[in-house]
Amino acid sequence: MSPSSRTSLPPSSPRSLRRPLVLALTLTVALCAAVAAAYVVRERHAAPVAAVLPPPPVPVGIGTAGRRDVPVRVTGIGTVTPFNSVVVRSRVDGELQQVLFREGQDIRKGDLIAVIDPRTFQAALDAAKARLAQDQAALTNAKLILGRDARLGKEDFASQETVDTQTSTVAGLEAQLAQDQAQIDSAATELSYTRIASPIDGRTGIRLVDEGNIVHATDTGGLVVINQIHPISVISTVPQADVPAIREALAAGPVEAQAISREDSRVLDTGTVALMDNRIDPQSGTVELKSVFPNAQDSLWPGQSLRVDVTTATLRGALTVPSGAVQRGPDGAFVYIVAANGTAAVAPVTLGPISGGVAVVESGLADGQRVVTAGQYRLAPGVAVAAAPAGG
Repeated sequence: MSPSSRTSLPPSSPRSLRRPLVLALTLTVALCAAVAAAYVVRERHAAPVAAVLPPPPVPVGIGTAGRRDVPVRVTGIGTVTPFNSVVVRSRVDGELQQVLFREGQDIRKGDLIAVIDPRTFQAALDAAKARLAQDQAALTNAKLILGRDARLGKEDFASQETVDTQTSTVAGLEAQLAQDQAQIDSAATELSYTRIASPIDGRTGIRLVDEGNIVHATDTGGLVVINQIHPISVISTVPQADVPAIREALAAGPVEAQAISREDSRVLDTGTVALMDNRIDPQSGTVELKSVFPNAQDSLWPGQSLRVDVTTATLRGALTVPSGAVQRGPDGAFVYIVAANGTAAVAPVTLGPISGGVAVVESGLADGQRVVTAGQYRLAPGVAVAAAPAGG
């Protein structure tokens, strides 16, 4: 192709190229300005709307102040002990022929529980009886001789010395008969010891000696331990500051005691205080109480550790709230009350005893006022509250 045949294009002018670029930039700036203006307008309209919406009520537990009889209790830690406990031992030496109890068996006082070989003791009893019979025969003969000598002495055929000697012989034989009877009683007692009976009502423990073993009166271990657990005792300790209240309660009549599990705070049994010890331990500043419980369900067991609540008085018609409502602050105890408009308010209170999940309010509340019992950590005076759903 020749140069003369090429198509000739007109050169582009700079002005024609700048015009589309300026137009594009103008449109972009206008668009950004519109977006910014829309955002500002939206924020200006949204802010007043958010400011006027009230916060939702705080869900809390709500209870009511009411009047009720409230027991005043003294609490101590105690240990269960048998009402009676006996280590059954042999009182004679011999072979243990029979064991007549089962381990863990409930037995009654007087039940036969073991037998020791009685033959040696039976022989000793028989020998004592034989000596008694022998001496009785000798005494009978001596009395006949004395009677004869006494008649002969009246006729001067026997001397007074002979009569006196025979009288002494009779008296000696009578004393021997008394000694023989004592020997019989002793042998019979020894024989009775071969039959071992339970000295108390109670429950047997683990057998300590098996049949066939030789036992002795000096053995320290014994045959078995019998514990009386119906009723059963609990020895507990309370601070010496509670001594006056307990003494006053004991003077007024029976004092209730509750045995309470330390694991789940369940009431295991209810009994009475039997006595307060006659001294305060100077080392710990505590005094021991002995309480007795029927233990009909075997809920108490010797050696068990538990809590003992002793009722020293009862406050009649006291104003109370659930103990969870009570809060502590720099100025003392207070509760949150629910005002008529549904908001929380602080009410300073003066408290009495707190026990069993109930707090006695001496002043600061009125009967029937609603109080917050849970969820106080989210509250402040004037905050709206609502009852939390059950289980929430």
